[in-house]
Amino acid sequence: MSKSIKLNNKYSWIFMAAIASALLIFGGLRDSGPLSQQDHIDAITMRLACPTCQGESVYVSRASAAEAIRAEVARQVGSGLRTDDETIAYIEQRFGGQVLLVPRSTGIDSLVWALPVAALIAGAAALVIVFRKWRTSDDGTASAEDSALVDAAMSTTKAMDSNSWRI
Repeated sequence: MSKSIKLNNKYSWIFMAAIASALLIFGGLRDSGPLSQQDHIDAITMRLACPTCQGESVYVSRASAAEAIRAEVARQVGSGLRTDDETIAYIEQRFGGQVLLVPRSTGIDSLVWALPVAALIAGAAALVIVFRKWRTSDDGTASAEDSALVDAAMSTTKAMDSNSWRI
């Protein structure tokens, strides 16, 4: 492969990665927001976990604790005095940190988001280093020991083939 083809191929991969990253960032940052008051309540309750149910959101659960949280969220949204984050912080303060379905992205909770990304980057970097090392350490020629081993195996195979015709 010529150097210009490798160079063009490299730039095309970089270009595709940049386009994919831009689209992912755009999709992640775009927020349409709730349309009605009920949609607003639903959006908040989908982010809160039922304190008595295992793994269910307040939006889905029909437990009495979930109903109480839903009523409190509806009251908070109806009054219009608090933002979504303030309402969630109020519910968290009242019921404890276990009511958050999605961990916060600040403080020690940010490790939930940062550690998988860091592990992925470290793993990819390790693979690149190992593959480059393998590629540069082997020149593709067989050593004398390898040649002797192959010659011994071939002579054994030829001897076995010549003996098998005699049966």
